[in-house]
Amino acid sequence: MVSARSKPSVWFAAAFVWLAPVAHAQAQPEQLDTIKDVYAKLYSCWQPPPASRANPIDITVIVSFNREGAILGQPRITYESANAGDNDRIAYRIAVMETLQRCTPLPFTEGLGGAVAGRPFAVTFRTRKRPPKPEEKRAWLIQKIL
Repeated sequence: MVSARSKPSVWFAAAFVWLAPVAHAQAQPEQLDTIKDVYAKLYSCWQPPPASRANPIDITVIVSFNREGAILGQPRITYESANAGDNDRIAYRIAVMETLQRCTPLPFTEGLGGAVAGRPFAVTFRTRKRPPKPEEKRAWLIQKIL
């Protein structure tokens, strides 16, 4: 009887069987099943222009997708920060369109694809820092020990 150590093909087959499900999972992109997943995927692709090229602004785009996750129609910019200059607006519009090109087609599940096909998404990309909320001091809640 020949031992398993003397047969390299047995080890190769065992490694192949062990790694095959991992390779299949990596080949198929993670499917998006909720609207929250759609926004998370779009935000993960967002790369704002560097601060040396444009001042930080907020920008909102309205975009629709078909069942397969491809962009339907033309995305439309609906909001830009009021204090943005022309160069800032152009740089951020380009960054938004590059984000959409980088991320699409989105890997929708069949159910989500049917649910969101043709419906507009308003996606806001925020790059400005928000001022911190002031901490409220409630004197009536502070207990004093006498």
